[in-house]
Amino acid sequence: MNMNILIANDDGIYSPGIAALAQMALQFGTVRVVAPDVEQSSMGHAITHSRPLTYKKSPINFEGIEAFRVNGTPADCVALGLHMYPDTDVVLSGINMGPNLGNSIWHSGTLAAAKQAVLLGVKGIALSTPVGKTEPNFDTLKPYVEQCLNLLFETNEVALYNVNFPQQPVDIRWTRQSVTLYDGTVYPGEDPMGRKNYWIWVKPLEQAEENSDRWAMEQNYVSITPLRLDLTDERRLKAKSGISG
Repeated sequence: MNMNILIANDDGIYSPGIAALAQMALQFGTVRVVAPDVEQSSMGHAITHSRPLTYKKSPINFEGIEAFRVNGTPADCVALGLHMYPDTDVVLSGINMGPNLGNSIWHSGTLAAAKQAVLLGVKGIALSTPVGKTEPNFDTLKPYVEQCLNLLFETNEVALYNVNFPQQPVDIRWTRQSVTLYDGTVYPGEDPMGRKNYWIWVKPLEQAEENSDRWAMEQNYVSITPLRLDLTDERRLKAKSGISG
């Protein structure tokens, strides 16, 4: 297998997750890195249109891999990266420092990078893992990342996948996106100058559905969820338009 692989993320060029993924991906072909110059977590699918983008060589040594930082969003990085490397076969986004499960994929910058690839006609794969007080053990995750990439690289079809790795994986499962509701809690606080500030945090309100991405992670399974860009609610469309079948 000799693929041309572009890697982006939303944690930024300094994240240990992107460095680990770049090294893991080398066995599959040529790797290039184009990532934000600062953290862009939860940026969603924002695109910069009001100013020009620039890129600079990465200040981090990726051990022989071409790597650049961009003053833009995750989606910007993929758009610019595919312009720079039009021979790209697949875009990997991550490994994100924190899971991207269920409804969180709506605002995930990690997912946005993979979605941008698919919008531009290239397979996109987002990869994420939870973090605790220390960074993830990428040596533990490595064999599971390699298994997932082998599985998802089997075909050349343009497709979108969301992959989440528990800290101690036991197996891999194909899953659906959890769609249970969550609570967008606002936590008021105060900075050292006495000025009010607020943190927005989310937590699920309902139990995870069996065979969903959230459920899989709770069972220590690696979750692979195939996604699509078409958001059409087919059932409601048929009901409203009188279409049968």
